[in-house]
Amino acid sequence: MSDDQQRVAVEADVEIPVPADSELWAVGAVILNQDGKAFAQRRSPHRRLFPDCWDIVGGHVEPGESLLDALAREVDEETGWHLRRVQRLLGITTWTGDDGDGTRHEADYLVEVDGDLDHPVMEWSKHTAYDWFGPDDLPRLKENRAPGEYLIHDLITKALQDRPDTAW
Repeated sequence: MSDDQQRVAVEADVEIPVPADSELWAVGAVILNQDGKAFAQRRSPHRRLFPDCWDIVGGHVEPGESLLDALAREVDEETGWHLRRVQRLLGITTWTGDDGDGTRHEADYLVEVDGDLDHPVMEWSKHTAYDWFGPDDLPRLKENRAPGEYLIHDLITKALQDRPDTAW
């Protein structure tokens, strides 16, 4: 068990798949603030995959890395925050990017983090902006996405709708 797995609490009913050697996996984290809004960052326009689109925190799982380790690493690299708890699995998706790397599997989670949520430490070479999205902001998550490419919108919508203290 890695150091990250020892420090991160994972709810008992949360599935964390173990990738087969030949599979490409990615992970994503929906992070909510104290107001119940979800964090998203805009990918820079020069990115190969999904340029100039809103995205959740996450990325590729490196060879030999567990999904939980990748989730903790990506949260730290992209925001400076530290993964504290994996609350639930929002979904597992299979998709093919336009970068020529083929089919990927992606596991996306609702998570809790430690850190100053008002001041993320962004990777400005990869992202141009960040914002917090509530129910009224959800249409913005479809910007620069083709119809049917609404994974980020749908994940954040699910995370916000499924919160027991959210009344829409």
